[in-house]
Formats: sequence, C-alpha cells, structure tokens
Amino acid sequence: MTTLPARSDVVIIGAGHNGLVSAVLLARAGLSVVVLEASEVIGGAARTEHPFAQAPGLGHSTGSYLLGLMPPELLRTLDVTIPVLRRDPHYFLPTPGPAGSPYLLFGRDHASTREQLAHFFSPRDVAADEQLAVEIGALRADLAPAWLEEPGSVEETADRFIRPQLQSTFVDLVRGSVADYLTRFGFKSELLMSMYAVTDGLSGLNAGPDDAGTGHNFLVHNMCRLPGSDGTWMIAEGGMGTVSRVFADAARAAGAQILTGTPVSEVTVDGGAASGVVLADGRSIGARVVLGSCDPYQLMSLVPSDALPSSLTTRMAAVKRTGTTLKLNLALRGLPSFSCLPPGTASPFGSTIHLLPGSAGLAGVAGTDSPMAALRAMWADVQAGRLPDEPTIEWYLHTTVDPSLQDAAGNHSSALFVQSVPYSPAGSSWEAELPGYVDKLLDICERYAPGTRDLVVDMMPLTPPGIEKHFGITGGHIHHVDNTVAFNERMPYFTGLDGLYAGSAGAHPAGSVIGAAGHNVAKRILRDLNS
Repeated sequence: MTTLPARSDVVIIGAGHNGLVSAVLLARAGLSVVVLEASEVIGGAARTEHPFAQAPGLGHSTGSYLLGLMPPELLRTLDVTIPVLRRDPHYFLPTPGPAGSPYLLFGRDHASTREQLAHFFSPRDVAADEQLAVEIGALRADLAPAWLEEPGSVEETADRFIRPQLQSTFVDLVRGSVADYLTRFGFKSELLMSMYAVTDGLSGLNAGPDDAGTGHNFLVHNMCRLPGSDGTWMIAEGGMGTVSRVFADAARAAGAQILTGTPVSEVTVDGGAASGVVLADGRSIGARVVLGSCDPYQLMSLVPSDALPSSLTTRMAAVKRTGTTLKLNLALRGLPSFSCLPPGTASPFGSTIHLLPGSAGLAGVAGTDSPMAALRAMWADVQAGRLPDEPTIEWYLHTTVDPSLQDAAGNHSSALFVQSVPYSPAGSSWEAELPGYVDKLLDICERYAPGTRDLVVDMMPLTPPGIEKHFGITGGHIHHVDNTVAFNERMPYFTGLDGLYAGSAGAHPAGSVIGAAGHNVAKRILRDLNS
C-alpha cells in the first residue's frame, strides 16, 4: 500500500492536466502537495493508451485527440515544453462522390484554400471565410489575457479585454447561437456553415446549432495560439498522454507526490472549513486546502450536503447536462482511400476529416437534405432520445503525422468523434443499440472511403456512459460543464467553503485541454493563503 502522509498543505483530487498544472505551481511555491487519482492512469481524458487487444502495441489518444487551446504564456510560466506537430492540411471536407466531386483540403497554403472555395463553392464563400478569419483572429487576440485571470461576467470581460468596435459582437457571440453568428458573414454554402458550426460550435456540447451559448463554444475552439499553429489545432507527439506526462514530471520535480489508484470518498469539514479527505479504503489525510480537479459535480458529491452555499449548488444544478459524444476508437491496418480525391492530391491524413450530413447533395445525390436542415434534424433526434441516422463525425488519423504511435505491424491509430447522440437511447439501451450503431458509422465511412470496413483491426467504442466510466467524468460530458456556460457562470475557483477550491475543465475558461483553470486556481489559493 502506498505511503500516505498524515497531513499536507494541499490535497488535489484528480490528476488530470489541470490538477497537474496546479500541483506544479503550488509545489514550486513551497507547499507540500499530494495529488490523489482514482484511476491507475494519470491525465484524465488527456492520456495515451494501448486499448486494442488485436493491436496491443498501437498507441492511441482515447479521450482528447488534439492540443490547441493551451495558452503559450502558461507553458512559459511552467517552464515546460510539449512537443507538438503541425497538421497540414488541418481540415478535410470530403463528399461521397467519385474523383472530381467537390472537396476542401485546408492547410497553410491560403491561396489554395481560396482557389478551392471559389472552384467548388463561390466567390461569396471566399469573402465570407476571409471575413470570419479576420474577426475571429481579432477576438482571439483580445480575449487571450482573460483566460489567465479570474473571470468576470460576459459584459465585464468585453469592457476589460475586447476592443470597443468588437465589444457588442463579442457579447452577442458568447450569448448567442453559432448559427446566428455564421449567418452574419453571408456564406452561400450551407455545407461550409455546417462544417464550422460542428467542429467549433457544437463540439462536445449538449446543444444544437440554434441554442444560446453555442457561439461561446465556437469562440473557445478558435483560441488556438500555440507557436506555429496559425490558429489551428496541433498533434501532441506521442499522443495526449505526453501533455500529462510533461506536467507530472514537472510536478514531481517540484516535490509534489502523485498517487494513482487512490480514490477519494469524502472531503472532511471541521469548523466550517474543509480539513482534508477520506480515501475509499478508509485512510485519511489532513490538509489546509483541498482542491477538486475532478469534475465539479464529483467534487460537490464528496462534500457534506449542507457545507456548500446553496447559491452555488442551485446554480450548478441548473447548468448540469449529460454528454452527447460518442467516440469510436479504431485500429486500422491501412489508410482509407477517399473516392472524391483525384490522383496526386495531397494526403488528407492528420487533418480533421469532416463527414457531415447533407454533404451528399454537393456531390449531386438527389433528395438530400440541406446541411443545416440535416444538422437541425440530427439535434431533434437526440433531444427525442433517437440515434441519428447520419450524425456529424470528425474522423482522425494521426499516425501519418506522428508515426511514434504506430506498432511493429504498421497499424494506424484512428478515431471517429461522433456528435450528437443521446446519453441513453429512448426505450432501449446502449448495450442493445451499440453494435448496430457502430455498423452504421462504418457504413458512413464507406460512403466516403470505400473499403474502410476491411481495414478495421480492432475498435474501442465509448458511448456517453462509457466515457463517464472510463474517464470518471460525471454524465460523460467531456467539458465537465457545458461550454454554453461562460466565464463567471462556470464553477468558481473558490467554492464558498473555506479551504475548498475547484479547478477543472468545468471552471473558467472552458472545457478542453487548456490548463488555465489549474493555473488560475493555484494563483487564487496562494493569494488566499498569504492574505
């Protein structure tokens, strides 16, 4: 049994990337820090695993797939380097037709992007795309410092950080829907609007394209500022577990103790203040500070029911949502071949491959719903508890860019990031529905890349309840708190109970692999301890 100190200055519940960031900063400040992780694996959803029995040597990012939103200022503060690989191209939008059918392959060659947009779509779409990029680039630059500060309201954030001519745009975007925001730019192609709405506006959300707050998620997903990224998401070399390993190494070097396989069953409260934790095996550890780097709902469940302010528990209950994401992790023996790509086209692998409902219409398939209508119909299915016939899919295959993940047999690590699906199918169960739905997803892949099914060596599907179980996230919601909830409306760093703090993806600034919450809550703890 692992030796547990009787007391520590800080006990951190959860060794996800935010908890590890906090551990680095608090230990370097001279505090004794113990990190307690229920799983046998550190990193939360930022982990590299070997989940395939038929390809045991194949490394795979089973949870988060890409690193995009981590502030470069945070990495400089921590004095760490995470090896990242640029994806070029970074977006691939195929259609299910023969060679010569429309497609987009976006990369660092902006002239090529403009040519494709004009050829397959329209000059109006070229102008809309460029105007969108300019405006989002300005908002990204303005908002960036706010992510490493305590949050204010949306309006306070606009007044403090956003240039005057964009303040009303910012407020409308954060409060409004992604569909309304994209409509402003005058895209002629609904497929382009759908692509941007899905990959940035709806990713990980329990929400549809017309729902308030989806604009905030769109802005969040466009906050990519890592060096060399050019506003795009990057591949962490060695998989997302590299991010957690780098932070864990820095935390241990600073003196923090990280214990895995050590679940916490209770946060103890004495004299109106958090006083430590009790483990599932009955052992306990006292602490000046308890920091919940698990999801907010898990943290609140560990605290006596009357210990937290009712204003907090009521507000967090009001924004609690289940996850609507399905992950189909795949081991492939070879690379898919997309029928729409003419011979000699640059490799689409490494990019985010968008399989979107309604794309068949662009390839000339009659009777196809328009992309935005198909997107809305998909969300209506999810709200009714139905599994959509054609969900939106982001298809990833990173081993062409990062061959370090491949095994000796040359298998490829791939994944289908599927949204949206109901947490529980109405009148049925995931146990009953999953095999048939996996077949449906592979059928969709076959439409774009015939022969894909024959490439599958093994698979690891994770339904929303499967995500909940595998990663320990309440409700299987990958953002902990839905990213329709913004700034100071998310879980606060200080819970209102003396000595108890929260610093996970459910806090400001947002859900994703960012690390800012871990930084900000550590700064808050140090300020409070020294006041």
